[in-house]
Amino acid sequence: MEETEKIHLSPPFNEDEWLRLVFLLSDTQNWLNELVNAAMFGVPMKDRKKLFRKSYYITVGALAHIMERHHFKIPRHPNVSKFTIPVVEILALLRDANTEPVEQITGATYLKRVVDTGKIIGHDFNQLPTSLLTVLTDSGGRILTAFPGCMKSQTSISNL
Repeated sequence: MEETEKIHLSPPFNEDEWLRLVFLLSDTQNWLNELVNAAMFGVPMKDRKKLFRKSYYITVGALAHIMERHHFKIPRHPNVSKFTIPVVEILALLRDANTEPVEQITGATYLKRVVDTGKIIGHDFNQLPTSLLTVLTDSGGRILTAFPGCMKSQTSISNL
């Protein structure tokens, strides 16, 4: 079948309807962004804006991932490392990790920061108390995940 025949078999394109959909999606995205900002800036933490720089930042999706997988109050994923400190402290640690040196992860495009916080923040994947925090970002500085302890060797990003 030729390309022009395929185009004629597809449903007709309704430009007016499509434009309404784009504007609806844009308005919805703006509304959701406002809700995210209100939620994130409602956290009682000093210098919270540092978590939202263009070169190092966290999205609400990444924060939800970290909480769902690595916060002790959420019982899903029982065999992974877990934070045992309050959420505000986790966010403060993430904020402060920005100043730590980054290390390229072998075989990946992700960057890793490992911080010794000086106090127990949770337990690692071996269920041992740890003061270490690992933060993984993409090359643009977007925080992908964070957890207590160090990465296991041979760990893929989807298992974090």
